[in-house]
Amino acid sequence: MKKVFGLFGYPVHHSMSPIMQEAAFSDCDIMANYHAFLVKPEQLKEAVKSIRALQLGGVNVTIPHKVAVMEYLDEVDEEARQIGAVNTIVNRNGRLIGYNTDGRGYLESLLELTETVVGKNVAIIGAGGAARAVATVLINAQVSQLVIANRTVLKAEALLQRLPNGNTVTEVMSIAELEHTLHKFDIIINTTSVGMSPHADESPLSLTHLKENTVVSDLIYNPLQTKLLMEAEAMGALTLNGLGMFVNQGALSFEYWTEQKPNRQKMTDVVLKQLGGIRC
Repeated sequence: MKKVFGLFGYPVHHSMSPIMQEAAFSDCDIMANYHAFLVKPEQLKEAVKSIRALQLGGVNVTIPHKVAVMEYLDEVDEEARQIGAVNTIVNRNGRLIGYNTDGRGYLESLLELTETVVGKNVAIIGAGGAARAVATVLINAQVSQLVIANRTVLKAEALLQRLPNGNTVTEVMSIAELEHTLHKFDIIINTTSVGMSPHADESPLSLTHLKENTVVSDLIYNPLQTKLLMEAEAMGALTLNGLGMFVNQGALSFEYWTEQKPNRQKMTDVVLKQLGGIRC
């Protein structure tokens, strides 16, 4: 009998998780299916109950449920508690355990480019859930300085209050302040949706003061090269799109569900094919 896994979100029609995870199951010879389930906010509690009732192996959780789902679980992993959100649920004999693989998925992709983040000065653009996940793992990884820049400074300040304590110096800036101090940072990360298709002609900030060899990262992977990344590359920066984070977070979820390591290159290739056939 095939095991069933899935994705809870609203909306979910655009998600590439089903094709990516089914490719991973197939490659590992695991008899399983992965489905995207459209779950309205008022249906979330019952949807979580259905994981037990239908004996699903586990699910991913996406917008807008990552925070709300936590109250319906039996256990939440410590890192997920720090981040304040769950994107992966594992069904262990009817006990539902929540994890967050977003932050670690991002950090793994970043470390392929930079080797270490210890002692680095980092600026994060945005103050939403993705920003919190990335900021949490970077503080735990011992970056030296972490700045949260957002168009609404009050939202950035609220995010800062929810981050874990550590040795990292943390600060809030406006987008304008960040633009004028870009030369002070080693890594700049866009966690907003600015520049995502179909608005690929937009960028979250000006790079006039960017220094050469800065790492400029964008969590967006559609398009693979956002306006921000194209401009950064033209100025001599190292660039990183969001594809690695997407694949890595999915692979980490897969490992929690199956206790097997999937072939991440195969997962990457199937997503790239869906995006238009471009290879890494």
